[in-house]
Amino acid sequence: MSSSVAVIKIDELIKLQNDKSKQVKSSDYSASGILPIVDQSASPICGYTNDLSKKYDKSLPIIIFGDHTLHTKFIDFDFAVGADGTQIIVPRKEKCDAKYLYFLIFRAANLLGSEGYKRHLNILRKCEIEYIPDFNEQQKIAAILTTIDQAIEKTEALIEKYQHIKAGLMHDLFTRGIGADGKLRPPREQAPELYQHTPIGWIPRDWDFGSISSIMESITDGPFGSNLKTEHYVIDLGVRVIRLQNIQAMSYNDNDRAYVSDKHAAFLLRNKVLSGDILIAGLGEDRYPVGRACLYPDNLPPAINKADCFRLRCKVDEAENLFVMFYLNTEYARIQIRKYEQGVTRPRINTGNFKKLIIPKPSINEQKIITDQLMTVAEKIEIENKRNQKFKMEKSGLMHDLLTGKVQVKINN
Repeated sequence: MSSSVAVIKIDELIKLQNDKSKQVKSSDYSASGILPIVDQSASPICGYTNDLSKKYDKSLPIIIFGDHTLHTKFIDFDFAVGADGTQIIVPRKEKCDAKYLYFLIFRAANLLGSEGYKRHLNILRKCEIEYIPDFNEQQKIAAILTTIDQAIEKTEALIEKYQHIKAGLMHDLFTRGIGADGKLRPPREQAPELYQHTPIGWIPRDWDFGSISSIMESITDGPFGSNLKTEHYVIDLGVRVIRLQNIQAMSYNDNDRAYVSDKHAAFLLRNKVLSGDILIAGLGEDRYPVGRACLYPDNLPPAINKADCFRLRCKVDEAENLFVMFYLNTEYARIQIRKYEQGVTRPRINTGNFKKLIIPKPSINEQKIITDQLMTVAEKIEIENKRNQKFKMEKSGLMHDLLTGKVQVKINN
């Protein structure tokens, strides 16, 4: 335990340094420019401006706190302040390290939790937290937590790099495929005789194409509303229910779980999902597009898909489930899906229209080669995602131990 830990309100530690005259309206954000813009959104930098009169001109570093979002950022570079709700905070006490204060506010914001689109700064001010007055100890704590933050940043940069590689690879593989020599076919500009124009664009001449219905063994949407309601869920383990939040683009989110009893699941056998089946979101939400798809993992038991979650199973001699799953997450598939979308705030597609989507049909052997290459990159992303999750768990534990004084740091170590 730290030798000296006080419990005080955050209001005693912070001072606001806002200047609304310098705030950049969200409508004036540019995709590039001289000066980065920082606001209350999740992104570290949300845009750019060339208007240097908007530059934050007081001393750095500072802390950004999202009044509506609770997102907390440490800023030590030249920037312009973004739209309304972006609060600029500096230490009130002379002997309070800015980075240490940032971690205190970051942890408090996470513990506080969002209360919707309301002003959270006043709530934050009233929060009582543990505070270590010793300035050297503050700096040491901040240095330790910054080290793990840097590890998280490097891992996320690597994930982003692999994501870009995968996106480029998907574009090439679904437009050029793999030739007999085991390499990508030459681009169409160099060898136009190798390609054909189809309703889904240019594809290799020796590929076939057809509707989803031509390659599927079966497709089911979720049970009719009255057959599976929230009140049918059970607390004790039963049969898993696959919901929209489980279906991400090319990955299954197993963190969100719901179950129904074995007895209730027995009435819904039409909606049974097995390992390797393709899961498709028939309803869009927030940043998650309608039609996103993933495979149901091999290590999970049979499940039941809920309404607006399609289960697609392909004919083994027509298509590889993995190949179809990857294709459904390409922009070529999304363009088709948008033609059949219904609704505005939450776009949806029904199974009837979904079966009309056109899909390329290389040979089964070439499909396997394509998916093997994509899986190599996908597995690297998965490894880094797990590593990143481990770092974040370690950070959470360290923040609790160090910021509360439960574990005292050794200044000279």
